[in-house]
Amino acid sequence: MEKYLINGGKPLQGEVEISGAKNAAVAIIPAAIMVKGVCRLENLPQISDTDTLLRVLTYMGAVVRTINRSTVEIDCTNVQIDRLPADMWALTRRIRASYYLIGAMLGRFGAARSTMPGGCNFGVRPIDQHIKGLTALGADVNVSGGFIRAAAKSGRLHGARIYLDKVSVGATVNIMIAAATAEGRTVIENVAREPHIVDLANFLNSMGADVRGAGTDVIKIRGVKELHGGTYALIPDQIEAGTYMAAVAAAGGEIRVSNVIPKHLDCISSKLREMNVQIEDGDDYVIVKREGPLRHTNIKTMPYPGFPTDMQPQISAVLCCADGVSIVTEGVWDNRYKYVDELRKMGAQVQVQDRVALIQGVPHLTGATVKACDLRAGAAIVIAGLAAEGATYVEDIRFIERGYQNIVGKLQALGADIQCVDVPDEPEELRDDWIAG
Repeated sequence: MEKYLINGGKPLQGEVEISGAKNAAVAIIPAAIMVKGVCRLENLPQISDTDTLLRVLTYMGAVVRTINRSTVEIDCTNVQIDRLPADMWALTRRIRASYYLIGAMLGRFGAARSTMPGGCNFGVRPIDQHIKGLTALGADVNVSGGFIRAAAKSGRLHGARIYLDKVSVGATVNIMIAAATAEGRTVIENVAREPHIVDLANFLNSMGADVRGAGTDVIKIRGVKELHGGTYALIPDQIEAGTYMAAVAAAGGEIRVSNVIPKHLDCISSKLREMNVQIEDGDDYVIVKREGPLRHTNIKTMPYPGFPTDMQPQISAVLCCADGVSIVTEGVWDNRYKYVDELRKMGAQVQVQDRVALIQGVPHLTGATVKACDLRAGAAIVIAGLAAEGATYVEDIRFIERGYQNIVGKLQALGADIQCVDVPDEPEELRDDWIAG
């Protein structure tokens, strides 16, 4: 079994370049289905989720050509949605973004089928707002047997006014994609405002769509007949950047985080500054430095521009080493504290009640054998390992590699003692009753 081996206690120094945004990529790749022609996507992250989605498009008949490590060309001119193989559904069940195929298929063909979302398991992923929006656009939607099926009642979707009952990134993305070629005008209110929502809108517009208002509470879309090919470069990954910022906060040192949009990081930078971490913003970089002791703080995750839920585990790992007591409140998901048991193995003192975690900082963490419970939880465990005394083995690294491009190589370049090793599985320990017998 491949694991990460981390010998902690080494301050980080140097520069790390941030890859393209994972959350933008997993929305834009399905949206390419809408395009008749060649989409050239630049600054695409090399992670397993993007690889999975590109393979899904290939099963549908798309021609995918790799130009270099961060650029691909996708030609969906001849994609089709009939007689799709079982192997494709096995792939879509692995990832959350599988439900974006519904909006794309509906917009292009007036009919759609995909699996229920997979990916990380930190709470129920309701799709009621997706269904509400797609129904308003004129689709019949049915969920059964682990599949979502939808069909436009009149063969083509039509514009509508849609108010989301709660802010939902997934529903916002799906409705935006479907409405891009719907007949007439669509207005979506109470939408998500995350940077990758804006990125998706910019991608659609560069392919001929008419999407306005992304980044605000209201998005207005005037449907066009079809989308055409073009070239688009994805934004940098806000969460990857925040993860490396958290890493240097935990381990100490000074790093330059380059290829970022500092404005997207304000919600993260402000909390790190409260924790006695020095941050200097540049045009397309931030310099992060931590020398003195960390201070405790309180955090509540919220939709953008609030503190992102995808940074909650990482910042919690840092707070385990801060002076005093910190309170972390998860405002988005019901069950995002599974990683706490792993941190406790390393000596962290964390108590969880419902959506609230009470973190008592300790002088130091201690290396242990731990596992990644999901993508961001895995990043948190890596951060804890970088700060800990002794050796940490991180298992189930496949979760981490879903969303972080070359995390081992990037950390090594910063001076971290981390490597990917192939370690035989430990034999099952004898139970006490066997020993007693």
